[in-house]
Amino acid sequence: MERDYSLIVCIVNQGFADQVMNVARDEGARGGTILNATGSAKEEAEKAFDIVITPEKEIVLILVKPEISEKILHALYRNVGLHTPGNGIAFSVKVDEVVGLAGQKLQVNENK
Repeated sequence: MERDYSLIVCIVNQGFADQVMNVARDEGARGGTILNATGSAKEEAEKAFDIVITPEKEIVLILVKPEISEKILHALYRNVGLHTPGNGIAFSVKVDEVVGLAGQKLQVNENK
């Protein structure tokens, strides 16, 4: 099992997922998964962050090697961050184990 990955999660206004993927690919990502979502922020959040929050969102999940994760996050901030029409936020999460990637060999311990 692979153990050295980060999951980048980017939440943007609807219609900006393709831009997220283009930016991520330019920085070395190979692909991602796009999910449709509905935001539930309250008026207080809009005031606190000084932004307008639209309920229709897209969530982009991108699995990458950690060495390019920070580069992708910074590029996403520049191109689709809160200060842009994409109104996006992005963060990364360390991934403990990954299975199912192309070219990956999996050894299964059947005693578990």
